[in-house]
Amino acid sequence: MSNIDLSRFHRAFFDESLEGLDAMEAALLRLDVGQADAETINLIFRSAHSIKGGAGTFGFTAVAGFTHLLETLLERVRSGQRQVSQADVDLLLRSVDVTRAMLRAADGGDAADVDAVARLGAELEQALEMKPAAVAPVAVASAAAGWKIRFLPKSDIFASGNDPLRILRELDRLGQARIACDSQALPALADAAPETCYLSWTVELRGDCDEGAVRDVFAWVEDECELEILPLPSAEEEGAKDAQPPAAGAVAHPNPSPEGRGAEKPKLKVVEGGKEPTQERRSGDAGSIRVGTEKIDALINLVGELVITQAMLQQIAGNLDPVQNEKLLQGLSLLDRNTRMLQEAVMATRMLPVDAVFSRFPRMVRDLSTKLGKQIRLETVGEGTELDKGVIERIADPLTHLVRNSLDHGLENAGQRIAAGKDPTGTITLRAAHQGGHIVIEVADDGRGLDRERILAKAAERGIPVPANPVDADVWQLIFAPGFSTAEQVTDVSGRGVGMDVVKKNVQALSGQIEISTRPGQGTCVTIRLPLTLAILDGMSVRVGDDIFIVPLNCVVESLQPQAGQVRTLSAGARVVKVRNEYLPLAPLHELFRIRTDAPEPEAGILVLLESEGRKVAAQVDELVGQQQVVIKSLEANYRRVGGISGATILGDGRVALILDVAELVRGYARAAAA
Repeated sequence: MSNIDLSRFHRAFFDESLEGLDAMEAALLRLDVGQADAETINLIFRSAHSIKGGAGTFGFTAVAGFTHLLETLLERVRSGQRQVSQADVDLLLRSVDVTRAMLRAADGGDAADVDAVARLGAELEQALEMKPAAVAPVAVASAAAGWKIRFLPKSDIFASGNDPLRILRELDRLGQARIACDSQALPALADAAPETCYLSWTVELRGDCDEGAVRDVFAWVEDECELEILPLPSAEEEGAKDAQPPAAGAVAHPNPSPEGRGAEKPKLKVVEGGKEPTQERRSGDAGSIRVGTEKIDALINLVGELVITQAMLQQIAGNLDPVQNEKLLQGLSLLDRNTRMLQEAVMATRMLPVDAVFSRFPRMVRDLSTKLGKQIRLETVGEGTELDKGVIERIADPLTHLVRNSLDHGLENAGQRIAAGKDPTGTITLRAAHQGGHIVIEVADDGRGLDRERILAKAAERGIPVPANPVDADVWQLIFAPGFSTAEQVTDVSGRGVGMDVVKKNVQALSGQIEISTRPGQGTCVTIRLPLTLAILDGMSVRVGDDIFIVPLNCVVESLQPQAGQVRTLSAGARVVKVRNEYLPLAPLHELFRIRTDAPEPEAGILVLLESEGRKVAAQVDELVGQQQVVIKSLEANYRRVGGISGATILGDGRVALILDVAELVRGYARAAAA
């Protein structure tokens, strides 16, 4: 064991421990204090026990010491010695926060708050010293005189950082353990490898402990061993068994053996809940492996290059004689299909359920509703909807701002809701769903809704420009202006006018759109539309002069060739185009990007109607080239920031095509038209 570098297992320990804390937090939030069910209590206990065991194994003594107090308190609840209370749930939730901070500090992050750790530790110790009246156990297995345990570690158990001797010592603490070691598999000394485990053990454990406590000792190695746990007979059962005469035909052996002399030793079984699934069946179950995101990103980049290379070959093949090169073209067609399938499969490895974000909000809603004195219910819909990991990581903060705003501004307190004829408990709904090539996330509440006149008054007070004769969509967009807030007073929850502008910027940075709908007195819904992935884009390629641009397909409404009289020039020099009784700003791309073109007039070109944030603009181009899926490359990382451009891609002929930033384009021309 001394030659094994345990640090290489730290990443897995930290990841699994943080997942365990998330599971603990979710279980505590759904725990019914009056009727704590055994399954939930056991889940919470197992998570704490696993973290404590792993922290002890890897030498994180501070984490192990703190979680030992946590585990002890949970064990008393689990065994029925303590009735769980709301104060206990609050204490355990705060302990989860402290443990999470300690783990991140041990992983090289910011140092944990030593005072907070000490305070929580003192509170846990104080809770353990209290001796409330015992209640009926919530998770006690059927009583037994003890347990017979057959423990066969896998030969490579040391490689996972586990120590069988530590497990045996923990068993000894549960009661009186009689341990027998089986060394039959031990090879000759010259053939023995120090990193291989050759031993197995049989333990007779007598004492007042339930089967769950025994299994928890093996929680850290359940996939690294074969295990059999059977109850030992009581003294009365032993006496009754000894008093029975041998059955007819039974033969007594002087040296009885469970297997019989010369018989093949049977493989051990894993006994769980009365069922006996064999180890073979268990090893056949589907599993998963942890892979660093940097490896996935590198693989995605390589697949992107493969897609570009395949597109180049396909373009070259378009000039070949299909009769003379039939087999080559068939091979390229097959390559195209397999490349697309590979691309989809690799992209799927980065997809995670949006519940990875939604799961953080029950705790936040619980804490803030208590602080604000409101009764609030959180509902989630479509939490299994999958989204790119990079998008999930960057959408978490915007959603947090939106939920906090609904809690503070959107939902009334119980008295106000009753006076308005509503349920005293307000509801916030988080909803996710796929729509085409996008994911739509909604944050809705059934609160007071937005007040149009109040928003306009606040905008005028703060000097925020307002369009002439604004429609509702224009008014709702004002709340995203920097420094805008309708809060009467500043609190530690909201009211400083920061947050909503950041929400919009973050969503736009993800090539997404954000919209608001509201009904006074009935509630507000904020809708965010995002691409499924940040690496691949469905786009329309258009030509302006000799250059090719890519327009995100989700922003394209339609394309048309304008007729004489449709285009008009305003007094300020800006031009608009009339489409079905709607005047839209005209955006000649050749003027915007200073490109020489043979068709400078709108009537000689094609207009592509683009929509973003509820507004439209007509982009003038020379030609529609086609529709294609492109691999996005960062222009800023490889060159510099260019206004009106969100990225770049490489075309099949090797040329670089720029991807339009439709949101910036629409905002710029909409402001010019309004002026």
